[in-house]
Amino acid sequence: MTQFRNRSDAGQAFPIYIMVVAGLLFLAFAYLAVGQAAANRNGAQTAADAAALAAAQDTRDQLADMWVKDLLDPTRWQDIFDGVTPGVVDSCWRAYELASQNDATGQCEPLGFLSYRFEAQTNKPVGDSIVPGTENKRAKADATAVIEPLCEPDLPGEAAGDDVLPQLSCKDNKNWTPDPDDPTTLPEPEDLFDVHLADGPANDE
Repeated sequence: MTQFRNRSDAGQAFPIYIMVVAGLLFLAFAYLAVGQAAANRNGAQTAADAAALAAAQDTRDQLADMWVKDLLDPTRWQDIFDGVTPGVVDSCWRAYELASQNDATGQCEPLGFLSYRFEAQTNKPVGDSIVPGTENKRAKADATAVIEPLCEPDLPGEAAGDDVLPQLSCKDNKNWTPDPDDPTTLPEPEDLFDVHLADGPANDE
């Protein structure tokens, strides 16, 4: 009788064991699907961040080059720092280039003169999972990068003489007295402008 009972108990326990294993497998696949979605989302956000920053950095470099070009005409400096100087071209091509390098596509949009927004979409879908409808779903994300002027030219008349260029007063108490004959007195692009994501800390390169 005891042997029969043991066999009966084992027979009853086997379906429970199968259900427990099936439940664990379901949870494992569910966590895998969530992980796949999170990885795709992170990839989309990385692509959006990199693309927006690349466009902003390219425009920053253009503005810095324009400042050097117009170094002897201080009346144009403020327009350059405001981003409203003629000759600066749209830098969205850099955004598309960086998005492609991160295996994504998207849409770039200049926001005024000193900002870019990029909406990215991953090229690879989430893939097969137990979650219906995810097979062809592609992650999306967006980012906005801002070009922040760090310096202001001294007002006309504050220079030591007509033949002396105005001083640049910059953040963190860093000032520049540019001398056209001495390249070491000319600030680098990152000294003139900071580039960072709109919702994050400075992330210049």
